[in-house]
Amino acid sequence: MNSPNIIFFFTDQQRWDTCGCYGQKLNITPNLDKMAQEGILFENAFTCQPVCGPARACLQTGKYPSETGNHTNHTLLPLNEDTIAKILRRNGYEVGYIGKWHLASFGPIGGPDDFRIKPVPIERRGGYLDYWLASDVLEFTSHSYDGYMFDSDGNKRFFPEGRYRADAITDWALEYLETRKLSKPFFLFLSYIEPHHQNDHNCYEGPKGSKDLFKNFEIPGDLLGTEGDWRQNYPDYLGCCNSLDNNLGRIREKLEKLGIAENTILIFTSDHGSHFRTRNSEYKRSCHDGCTHIPLVIYGPEFKGGKRFHEMVSLIDIPPTILACGNIKKTDYMRGNPLQMLIHGTETKWPDDVYIQISESHTGRAIRTHKWKYSVRAPHLDGNAGFSRIYKEDFLYNLEEDPHEKNNLISNSNYSTIKKELKERLLKHMREANEPEAKIIDFEE
Repeated sequence: MNSPNIIFFFTDQQRWDTCGCYGQKLNITPNLDKMAQEGILFENAFTCQPVCGPARACLQTGKYPSETGNHTNHTLLPLNEDTIAKILRRNGYEVGYIGKWHLASFGPIGGPDDFRIKPVPIERRGGYLDYWLASDVLEFTSHSYDGYMFDSDGNKRFFPEGRYRADAITDWALEYLETRKLSKPFFLFLSYIEPHHQNDHNCYEGPKGSKDLFKNFEIPGDLLGTEGDWRQNYPDYLGCCNSLDNNLGRIREKLEKLGIAENTILIFTSDHGSHFRTRNSEYKRSCHDGCTHIPLVIYGPEFKGGKRFHEMVSLIDIPPTILACGNIKKTDYMRGNPLQMLIHGTETKWPDDVYIQISESHTGRAIRTHKWKYSVRAPHLDGNAGFSRIYKEDFLYNLEEDPHEKNNLISNSNYSTIKKELKERLLKHMREANEPEAKIIDFEE
């Protein structure tokens, strides 16, 4: 069999529990649920950075944001980074990108290096040289029913009047699949903005009718009894997720019609979730599961059988997984592990935790195991710092007894032993990510 095609179906700000295959009771994601029944589902998948741009930098490079310098939004992905697109292209793949990029701009709005609402120059596209239709910050160039992206020549492509944004993006993805001329295997990075909130409207914008269609939602446990804005926004949020699922179905149907479904690997995941302003002043940028626990379902060659894996996996594992799909070994600098090792049982010591870097809201670090969540923050730095040499304990949750993270145990002296263990594990992760030597001080200090 020839090298498989790869489609990376990437959503923005989608919680894992919006999906039926993860326990959602409303019929939000029938297509993803079917894909999970046929493929592989990872029950404990987490982002390595709960911010849009930094998470995307991780995906393109396999490095943590502290290594690339992309620890905040609106930072340029270094031009010399050897991205997954560049590696795949060197190994015979056609590489294409459609949707939100968020890795081209830095500096003040309107400055010479601001491409938030301008075409992304070819050198800033991370190696996606064969097909390009994107906006650097899609929420700045569009709303749910209007807006545009830029093609490879820098021309605006407007969403058809009255066409929902996720549908329009999929229209162009289908056009790409139908019209591509090259005989090479392809890698298509399909980057939606839904269900991300619309920045200038300060709300989530599902397809028309979402508020009525999904008004009878079950309140997620972490939101129950909290303030925030989930009461008014959650139906539209679910509407966004349902639209994404409909479009996933359209992609799968097109692959079948083109006769390439059985030689195409389809990866579905998100950059982070949303806690609906219950943990800080906005939707993300915290270590809590509401914005770090993400869906991850893969279908295609090597990824079949309806299996569910309980092991801890991270977004940082996706780049080497993508390369392995193309029978390409991961580069030495990539921090994650190909998920194929887990699936085939070739890795007997799979990590039992995930490491999370936190920025913009604050400079923080966290470790998440099956049972524990341990998080620290730099006491004298804001979230624009890439790292700190001093952190202070911030959160400790026993997730077996407190799965919704309501009872912070960090000041409870009964947990001093587990705090010490988790502190050492967290420091080890920081060293492995090439961070400067750091000290973590106790909560009481």
